[in-house]
Amino acid sequence: MNFSSELLQAASRAEARVRERFEEIDARSFRLTERVLRAFSEHKVDAACFDSVSGYGYDDRGREILDRVFADVFECEAALVRHNFVSGTHALTVGLFGLLRPGDTLLCVTGEPYDTLDDVIGAKSHTPGSLYDFGVNFEVVELKDGKPDREAILSALTPKVKVVYFQRSRGYADRPTLTEADFAHLFPLLREKTDAFLVVDNCYGEFVSDHEPTYYGADLVIGSLIKNAGGGMCETGGYLAGSQRAVDLCADRLTAPGLGGHVGATLGQNKNLFKGLFYAPHTTAQALKSALFAAALFEEIGYEVSPTPDEERFDIIQSVFLRDAEKVIAFCGGLQEMSPVDSYVTPLPAPMPGYAHEVIMAAGTFTQGASIELSADAPMREPYTVYLQGGLTYESAKLALLSAAARLPVVKQ
Repeated sequence: MNFSSELLQAASRAEARVRERFEEIDARSFRLTERVLRAFSEHKVDAACFDSVSGYGYDDRGREILDRVFADVFECEAALVRHNFVSGTHALTVGLFGLLRPGDTLLCVTGEPYDTLDDVIGAKSHTPGSLYDFGVNFEVVELKDGKPDREAILSALTPKVKVVYFQRSRGYADRPTLTEADFAHLFPLLREKTDAFLVVDNCYGEFVSDHEPTYYGADLVIGSLIKNAGGGMCETGGYLAGSQRAVDLCADRLTAPGLGGHVGATLGQNKNLFKGLFYAPHTTAQALKSALFAAALFEEIGYEVSPTPDEERFDIIQSVFLRDAEKVIAFCGGLQEMSPVDSYVTPLPAPMPGYAHEVIMAAGTFTQGASIELSADAPMREPYTVYLQGGLTYESAKLALLSAAARLPVVKQ
């Protein structure tokens, strides 16, 4: 690809630095793959589970088994896994509307949530059809030193708080991702103080750790199937998993009260959803390796990154602080150029629904918007940080990252 010898040497040093971490990632992928295979075996997944069902979708054995398999893998009571979810935001919306009622309070304890939830919550925008429009109150507890502020959260708990909401990943914020230890320490304490639902936006975090937040007591975790949990195989969809009560309430919101998860034509999508779950631990491991290499490479050539190559990871997102708008555009252009799809396209900043600032995205993906495939995006605002995620194969991601690095000035040798 005509990369300079200096860049290739930097890449070699970066890869050597993270080689032991790669072995840890592979070991976890092996453990999680065993859990997935045991669930497939326990619930007797067979070719009949892939049959297409139309109309109302009554008695869809594949759909029912997929929900049970997913719940077992996530170590919880129930799951709702559907291609009908158009995005992670849609799945989160169904979850929040399923659990909250007029007069209730949604308490977000990881600071302001991701931009695309602003219109869903409606506290700022007063969007018609939002939670605000339906009389749901919204309160925020800011993080303290990058972590949930336990004392402030306990002080904010009132009888009106019906959902305590955690955003696991950083989104566009400069803060650490929530860890297994965060959930393990905080959830039991909250359970003693409130009967509110503990809800986690789990996007980008699935299969990165040995256990999901449901293992530690979350009532509901929510995510997209074109991220980690779909393994690069799902072309659309989302999931909700957790307690039977919480999942049932959300299923009624997705379809209709009394129908819940018992209906919904799968239209031949079951096979992709099963296959995506099968691939998820391995594909997530590829994305983690890609992020780890990116951290080491860009630090090697002089850029600040988060997490650093030496920090433990709890999602697949890698931040690279470029501090300059033109560098952001150059970075995204280099990544796009080495993508399998639309490699000839030049990414440019543009307005996007749900975002307050123009956003630039590099995403030469097989599935539109699939951030388990290598992609990068950045809001065009200070401090001009690029957020990387995904990578179906480490090899292809490495090439694309080299292409992005080649377009940037080397800050240090």
